[in-house]
Amino acid sequence: MGSAGHEGNAALAAALRPTDPALLHYRSGAFYCVRAAQAAGLRFDTEAQLPAGEATPSGSTDPAGSPGAAASAGLAGAVGADPGDAAIDRAAVGGGAPPDGATSDAEVDRVAPTPAPDGEAAASADKDPASASPVASAPPAVAASAAPAPLAGAGPVTETVSGRDDEAGPGTRMGSVRRPVIPAYAEAARDVLRGMVASTQEPIAGGRHKIFGRVDLAVVPTTSTVASHLPRAVGMGLAVERLRRLDARRPPIRPDAAVPPAPWAPDAIVVCSFGDASINHASATAAFNTAGWYDHTGLRIPVLFVCEDNGLGVSVRSPQGWVATALRSKPGIRYFAADGADLVGAYQAAVEAAAWVRRHRRPAVLHMSTVRLMGHVGADAESAYRSAEELAADLAADPVVATARRLVDAGLASGAELLDRYDEIGWQVRRIAEQVLDEPKLTSPAEVIAPLAPRRPARVARAVADAGARAAGADAAARVEAFGGKPPELAGPLTLAQSINAALTDGLLDHPLLAVFGEDVAAKGGVYGVTKGLRERFGPARVFDTLLDETSILGLGLGAGLAGMLPVPEIQYLAYLHGAEDQLRGEAASIGFFSQGALRNPMVVRVPGLAYQEGFGGHFQNENSVAVLRDVPGLVIAVPARPDDAAAMLRTCLASATVDGSVCVFLEPIGLYHTRDLYHDGDGEWLAGYLEPGAWASGHVPVGRARVYGVGSAEELTIVTFGNGVRMSLRAASRLAAEGIGCRVVDLRWLAPLPVADLIREAAATGRVLVVDETRRSGGVGEGVIAALADAGYVGAVRRVAAVDSFVPLGPAARQVLVSEEAITQGARTLLAR
Repeated sequence: MGSAGHEGNAALAAALRPTDPALLHYRSGAFYCVRAAQAAGLRFDTEAQLPAGEATPSGSTDPAGSPGAAASAGLAGAVGADPGDAAIDRAAVGGGAPPDGATSDAEVDRVAPTPAPDGEAAASADKDPASASPVASAPPAVAASAAPAPLAGAGPVTETVSGRDDEAGPGTRMGSVRRPVIPAYAEAARDVLRGMVASTQEPIAGGRHKIFGRVDLAVVPTTSTVASHLPRAVGMGLAVERLRRLDARRPPIRPDAAVPPAPWAPDAIVVCSFGDASINHASATAAFNTAGWYDHTGLRIPVLFVCEDNGLGVSVRSPQGWVATALRSKPGIRYFAADGADLVGAYQAAVEAAAWVRRHRRPAVLHMSTVRLMGHVGADAESAYRSAEELAADLAADPVVATARRLVDAGLASGAELLDRYDEIGWQVRRIAEQVLDEPKLTSPAEVIAPLAPRRPARVARAVADAGARAAGADAAARVEAFGGKPPELAGPLTLAQSINAALTDGLLDHPLLAVFGEDVAAKGGVYGVTKGLRERFGPARVFDTLLDETSILGLGLGAGLAGMLPVPEIQYLAYLHGAEDQLRGEAASIGFFSQGALRNPMVVRVPGLAYQEGFGGHFQNENSVAVLRDVPGLVIAVPARPDDAAAMLRTCLASATVDGSVCVFLEPIGLYHTRDLYHDGDGEWLAGYLEPGAWASGHVPVGRARVYGVGSAEELTIVTFGNGVRMSLRAASRLAAEGIGCRVVDLRWLAPLPVADLIREAAATGRVLVVDETRRSGGVGEGVIAALADAGYVGAVRRVAAVDSFVPLGPAARQVLVSEEAITQGARTLLAR
């Protein structure tokens, strides 16, 4: 999917700081090249171009001699002319002093060049035939970028550049100098070409995808052009602004990481680009609505949405005027427009839009009209759905040609010079392509999945122990105060819901950047009271209610985690997750994979779910399917059944997110939230004490480790289960024990990764396995358990008791499709009778 026709987004990159996080559309090649040049020291001064207050109307085109034209001349390097020439000739075309009333640096961004190594600027000046020009007095990195060294390994790269003679007239070729192509642009092209050939040297995905991304360029990889990255951008904006207001400094989440999390500046703005067809997607609607909703409530989200509108989604046309009408109508989002074929006007509009977002810390959208050249992707034959006249009209609007024409009209170059340079750059790109073809590729499954989901259990255990030491030591007084003078370990045995509440409190105390949010979690304290009192203890900045939209809730978590926070969002019911699941599959779990672990979005998603709620009907409050979660590579799925496990497993999830960047789903069985008894009313055997902090290390529950209960002799039968099945299986095992049948009940606790080693050990101990699966027979957890046994060579007897392939109906009818104690007992007897 090429960038041809969308090169006007070079103007957008030049209007931003190179440290502003960018989530880019696939057609963002020019943006990427300019961002690479900015990071290498090339400077685009925007502060001289925007008058105070509201600037000229978006999308307007200034004459060639105006300040806007002069500033945008520097962009020419991204589309074929030399930025060095632009810097030299800026004064000649009227781009010198700022106009009266120019906005301050705090209001409009200034690109601060990276200092060059000592001696580099001097050496560069000696080699640069234009060193007597104003470039020589620029900051060292700018001078260096005006005359860089040739690309390593490619040999000297030169071009012919004419001298000028007023008597000979403009455009007359009088002489030539030898000048190399700017290395930053060549290296950006190399990045892209490496992605095309799946090279392991590609800087972000390492051969796993063709995407724009580089940590040092603050370009966050996105794997879809259909809007799934927009909710994350909103979450990043909210987090960046919150951290700015708190004047917080994000501590490294992985102190040992080779590449630390991206250091977003406190006053950064987030830019997110996408195509016009994407605005119709539910994820885009969610992102626009959430940004506007928060703006309406007074919260600030500094996000610049950029719609690159070429009028087509593959072959489906956007109706004339629809995109502008739709974008203009978004409440709380400021609208700007630009013509992507006019680099000057696009630059001015982008400067204005970026400055507005940075100044006001509010969302805006830049609607950039573009054309699409050479089809949607691959072998797309546009002639099948577009007329020859339409294709010719788009070709005539090629922004590269339009920019070349403007440079000629401004007297900055001749047509012949630009053609020479265009051919020279094309040759250089071909040389780079030939070089990257031979670069190494991923050659084993282990190489491919290495960054997918790192597991460092010893460090996770140490993080839990360290948290306990802090809670028992330096933070002990604050902890007692947070719990109202009575820490949970002194409050007596707790229910599952109470234990989770206490663990969340300890987590908020230990992680200053942890935030709990979701629908009804703050003022109400959760539908089931699990988050009750947290907002009062920690304030609305750390525990807050969101709008009713699961895609947006997860998007907020994704962005917050990437920005350096530790988000704990709640999805109110398991069934509500299904409409937003792609935020976990396509965005959350994939970012480490597609960034080689350099970027992460650590988060713990709390989801009340599973069945067995008495008196509730339908498949929303009684949803018993987790297949969609178990299929997501790298996702951690925790299902605590008992109160003591719930607290320990939540601490593990928080530590795993912090240490390994894990994305964890903490699935809480609603039917067990307030359960107190196990065998008979009043026995209190489903309650459990809360460990005091000094015992957290010894009570640690590692990811992927099961819990085993012995009932009777525990020698005849192994029952493997989880969630509500644990309580039912223990009750059934008690009945069987009275008949002289000893059982061991294995609580998986983790559905991903499954505790395979524990499972095999306990299965082999009896040679008979009964799998009790409260999820559905098709696609249920039991299928994975039996497959794991078979893969390990288990040869004993096995039987499964699972829910019927049905939605859960209302009232007593639910008992007809869900697993029961009687079904477990009967299944065990049948297995033993073989």
